[in-house]
Amino acid sequence: MSLWSSYRNLSSRTRLFFGLGLMAWAGIGLRTSPQVEDTLGMVPTQQEQDELDRKLSLRISRVDKEANHDRP
Repeated sequence: MSLWSSYRNLSSRTRLFFGLGLMAWAGIGLRTSPQVEDTLGMVPTQQEQDELDRKLSLRISRVDKEANHDRP
């Protein structure tokens, strides 16, 4: 049996609590990740942060696709 069919076989109330539990776990992870990074010494240096900002500020340009009128 696949994972999806196993999930679908659960009662709707169980699926609801499972979904709420996943959202709570994700929220806890988002809330506590800065403290965990500080504790483990994974805070980026200023040089790493500047490099990331530079890479994220690159512009994305749109390229129009040439019309191919030979196709039906």
